[in-house]
Amino acid sequence: HRRFHPTKGLMPKWKFRYDKKTDSYLCPEKHPLTYRTTTREGYREYKSDPEICKACSILTQCTRSRNKQKVLVRHVWEDSKERVRENRLSKSGKRLYRLRKQTIERSFADAKQLHGYRYARFRGRDKVLEQALMTAACQNMKKIALHLAKRAR
Repeated sequence: HRRFHPTKGLMPKWKFRYDKKTDSYLCPEKHPLTYRTTTREGYREYKSDPEICKACSILTQCTRSRNKQKVLVRHVWEDSKERVRENRLSKSGKRLYRLRKQTIERSFADAKQLHGYRYARFRGRDKVLEQALMTAACQNMKKIALHLAKRAR
């Protein structure tokens, strides 16, 4: 999990409140940052009014731009990302995350140790993909065999 570190001396994004109803941000001084455009990468840009920001008392803590305008970006999937983040940090999410090392990580360790995942045996994207799919198929067959053996007992 990568953490974003804001520019030193400037207010971080979380100090600005997002309002879903108006699709805008509010700065700590209660001035709006309105939606302007969406970039090709899927980020929505919210900009402040430079006329309001020029007279603001906390301008130096907010932005260093020459035109006295604060710009915030919000990804188009930010709502989904926030829900996932809340789920991950909940009590049940933390419990499930602890089980990850026993299930998912174990699967990768087995692939590396027992099925040649440590090195690619072939050259080229298609052949390496084929090796990965064959490894996954072998692991799934082993799981099915173990499940059927348990059922037979």
